[in-house]
Amino acid sequence: MSNPEETERLAKLVRKSARGGRKSRRTREVTVAPKGPAYITRKIPLMEMCDEEGLLILEANIDKVLAETGIEFREDAEVLEIWKQAGASVDGERVRFPKGMLREILKTAPGEFTQHARNPANNVQIGGNNTVFAPVYGPPFIYNQDEGRRYGTIEDFQNFVKLAYMSPSIHHSGGTVCEPCDLPVNKRHFEMVYSHMRYSDKPYMGSVTAAERAQDTDDMSKILFGEEFVDKNTVCLSLINANSPLTFDDTMLGALKVYARNNQACIVTPFVIAGAMSPVSPAGTLVQAFAEGMAGTALTQLLRPGVPVVLGLFSSSMSMRSGAPTFGTPEPTVVIATAAQLARRLGLPFRSGGSLCTSKIPDAQAAYETLSSLWPAVMCGVNFVLHGAGWLEGGLVSGYEKFIMDADQLGMLQKLSQGLDMSQEAQAMDAIEEVGPGNHYLDCAHTMRNYETAFYDSKVADYGSFEQWESEGSLDAATRANRIYKTMLADYQAPTIDPAIDEALREFIEKRKSSFPDANY
Repeated sequence: MSNPEETERLAKLVRKSARGGRKSRRTREVTVAPKGPAYITRKIPLMEMCDEEGLLILEANIDKVLAETGIEFREDAEVLEIWKQAGASVDGERVRFPKGMLREILKTAPGEFTQHARNPANNVQIGGNNTVFAPVYGPPFIYNQDEGRRYGTIEDFQNFVKLAYMSPSIHHSGGTVCEPCDLPVNKRHFEMVYSHMRYSDKPYMGSVTAAERAQDTDDMSKILFGEEFVDKNTVCLSLINANSPLTFDDTMLGALKVYARNNQACIVTPFVIAGAMSPVSPAGTLVQAFAEGMAGTALTQLLRPGVPVVLGLFSSSMSMRSGAPTFGTPEPTVVIATAAQLARRLGLPFRSGGSLCTSKIPDAQAAYETLSSLWPAVMCGVNFVLHGAGWLEGGLVSGYEKFIMDADQLGMLQKLSQGLDMSQEAQAMDAIEEVGPGNHYLDCAHTMRNYETAFYDSKVADYGSFEQWESEGSLDAATRANRIYKTMLADYQAPTIDPAIDEALREFIEKRKSSFPDANY
């Protein structure tokens, strides 16, 4: 904040929350939600699509685009001056980069970092051989079987935060899990960020729709964690999209500057629909997207060397008949797999993937497209998987039933990521010796020891006989998921939070809200 009075008021709120919570901030008791690992450490080989010759060609083409075509940074004179001082060629709003310049700048970016949660048991490690699953991000609508499709509300937002908190295979609370359209546009970020802080104790994402909203997020984080802790540690991860092709706008640049200067991580992500926002070919899409991503990630290092940053790529193909984006098709899988390779060569954590589909309801099309979009994330080594659960209708809808079905699939992928267990117990030699030829393993000692954890137990799938399924109402998977999410919300218990911290957060929010009028922009 630039206003000295506001800065001092924030400092008082931070001190107030510290007095109430310093003693217990890192150790306070937390209501237990269903527990799994805080994140995935992969134990399976990487699937790679591109050979060394192809990677070298792509990198040469990326360098050529950066040096000759360049990137536009619109309506931000400060960013243009930063690039000029760093040695780039600045022509109006177009910036061109000498070969190797961005790779050299990016050497200060960490290849792996910790995002801290208010419950330390839920800290996530982003980068390296780790994968973090996060919920859907951005839809203005929600869908459930009871109401159909409608605009999202703050109650829906809170519901999705609660569901993510209770889902063991979702490691991150996410960001805009749906737009709370019942709140003013210019003030809804307060309640969104607060919902992540209050109704979950997993890591969260910040607001990026204006620089001042990013600053509000950072100020709230300082109240929650303490100002010194936030300055030295990453507690917030935020999504910065390039305005493809080859452009960053002032809104995204404003948010990026706030977060980078405050030591908070950004996911710099070109959002491309091939054929409209990038070339139709996967190779062309990769070249353009990496030129954009490298420019955005390098900018964070000029603002604060060493600040964590994630290189992202959101890739979709397009129906050439209708112009609509398509998901679950082969081309984006090739893009994601190769992009993960390129990111590893840069030494940066990589974000992509998700439960992407164009289906309007959680049907067979949704299931097929989703799994085709999700499995490359695990097999190709994506570090942060945004849109991991709940995505419908090309990202316009957060689906309640879809969220539950996707979270179930994430659990299966998490189990898959652990590969073949070769422990002494898993080799089961004692079981084979005990049972011998012609008998069964149902009641042998090894089965009795391991039956509860031997196989992934889906909470959505029906494994009973036809007669049993029929007697229980002939329910399809979406209807079972409908019942599951309602039960989860009914059973939800909020994680505890220090009352002084909660009071300081609410005081900050109400003070800020009252300082400017409502607006729907």
